[in-house]
Amino acid sequence: MYPGPDDPDLGVFVQQMERALRERGHEIDLAVLDSRAGGKRRYLELARRVRRAPKPDVVYAHFLVPSGLIASRVDAPLVVTAHGRDVRNIGATPGVGALTRRVVGRASAIVAVSDYLRRELEAKLPNARGKTHVIDMGVDTERFAPSEPDEPLPSPAFLCVGSLTERKNVLRLRDAFARLGRGSLTFVGDGPLRARLDGTNVRVVGRVPHDEIPGWLARADVLAQPSLIEPLGQSLLEAMACGRSVVATRIGGPPEFVPPEAGVLVDPTDLDDLERGLRAAAALPKPNEAARSAAEAHDVRRQAEQVEALLARAARDLRA
Repeated sequence: MYPGPDDPDLGVFVQQMERALRERGHEIDLAVLDSRAGGKRRYLELARRVRRAPKPDVVYAHFLVPSGLIASRVDAPLVVTAHGRDVRNIGATPGVGALTRRVVGRASAIVAVSDYLRRELEAKLPNARGKTHVIDMGVDTERFAPSEPDEPLPSPAFLCVGSLTERKNVLRLRDAFARLGRGSLTFVGDGPLRARLDGTNVRVVGRVPHDEIPGWLARADVLAQPSLIEPLGQSLLEAMACGRSVVATRIGGPPEFVPPEAGVLVDPTDLDDLERGLRAAAALPKPNEAARSAAEAHDVRRQAEQVEALLARAARDLRA
């Protein structure tokens, strides 16, 4: 996953980590997919790109299967970051468990983007124990920073950024917002539920380039991401870095980095609790300095330093 001309919002979290590692003086060759098109056949193209890449000191892959599996064929130490869906697929998709176990066994180190995801991975694959490290993908706190909006959305202004899918819980979010009877709810993203999100003071913008997200966050009061499950919650970190309060699911990674001063954790299946969360988050300060402070602890440059240490150790162990 990597941003491309047709899909500029694809895998931006991978790109920002890559850039942070380059800033630290490392040479990186990319073997990536920069488009959502192509279905499963695109992984054949990814494999070809991996084979054509120069021999590295270490391979850093994102997603255990299929990317980690393809990367494991390179004659070099391997470090893989698990992002969520790749861990959920273990036991849910036939054959994925065995393939993932092979990747984990081959890897010098595994990175999980949250402690929640680490526990889930180690429960499913005991061979991940002892080699899994928790490092999230971080947030660029220079790009995502408090700013004054050009045109504020009607307040209280709630923003939801991401895929319009069942897992993102967008229909229940719309229903909880409708109970407030005031303000606005804006969805930035696209997906199969887009046509069902009509409602009073509800707007669907569609997918936008990642560079435009800070502007949308500046226009909003609260980022609402009450997903049914969220291994990390990249949009939450970005909103908090912009000094915006958040409403987040308590299932998954968000409880690890959203303190009470920065936002409200909710039961995503409970409409009453979600309504309560929206009201409570709207009452928090704007800009929210506590949210900004919490996000700064996850600056991508700090996270890149930790990833760098794992990559260097893997390369050093091989030479030893």
